[in-house]
Amino acid sequence: MTTSINVGARPTRDDMLGEQVLLRIFIGESDKLGHVPLFEALVELFRREGLAGATVLRGVAGFGAHSMYHTDRLLRLSSDLPMVIEVVDNRERIETVLPTVEEMMDGGMITLEKVSVWLYARKRGA
Repeated sequence: MTTSINVGARPTRDDMLGEQVLLRIFIGESDKLGHVPLFEALVELFRREGLAGATVLRGVAGFGAHSMYHTDRLLRLSSDLPMVIEVVDNRERIETVLPTVEEMMDGGMITLEKVSVWLYARKRGA
């Protein structure tokens, strides 16, 4: 059985149930694309390209490739707390946006993993 996927179209509930891919992007809060926060530019890219959804998580502490520790617990507020952007969709949609994501980033980390989607639905009454 061959399934055709319209990469720019929003996925339906039936498209999303079962095995999918989780894209995680690890960046710093101060990362920018021009004058725009990178996390905002990435979320807008995912929305524009019709991915199922994106969530941005702000960390309270962490370190990356440079081993510089960032935390919100120091006397001065860190200007570069860790951030994670998560996107779940099918492999084809994720792989379509990855080259653009890489071009937008100046450091950080990208991971992919298989996930099993159990529920994908709008709020009742929405």
